[in-house]
Amino acid sequence: MTEYREIITKSVVAKGRKYVKAKHIVQPPHKPSSILGCWIINHKYAAKKSGDKVEVKGSYELNVWYSHHHNTKTSVIIESVTYQDDISLRYRDKDIRDDHEVIARVLQQPNCLEAEIDEHGQHIIVHAEREIAAECVGETKVCVAFSRDQLDDDWDDYEIDEGLEHINTKVYGNE
Repeated sequence: MTEYREIITKSVVAKGRKYVKAKHIVQPPHKPSSILGCWIINHKYAAKKSGDKVEVKGSYELNVWYSHHHNTKTSVIIESVTYQDDISLRYRDKDIRDDHEVIARVLQQPNCLEAEIDEHGQHIIVHAEREIAAECVGETKVCVAFSRDQLDDDWDDYEIDEGLEHINTKVYGNE
């Protein structure tokens, strides 16, 4: 006779992801002549559930190496950037409680795609990208079928013991 049991367990009940291209305008203290390099470091973020979305707030630092004074001097300007991304979620089950654990992970760290001097020659425009995925973990029910007639306890231990007889127990002269 087959019976059914409901098991309450935690599973991913909703997930989403967001890819963002951002444009940042940096105002250096000297008029830039050329861009020598650009990188993004020190990315930090935190996520929380907000309605049907996950709100991710974060920050990172733009580091732009540029030349100025007609390419005779170089400097690095560091600018902190903050952002907020709202990630829409796709739910697997609509009938779940609202006490979810939120897990956010970075799929693409903030990365500089391009850095250029604006048409007036005063500012540096940094094009960046980032991608974040979010999951909500909540309680859900799983229904399993089992039969009392077929138990796995019918195994005999002697079959396992027979396989152990061929193991060499004489190691380094110990008997």
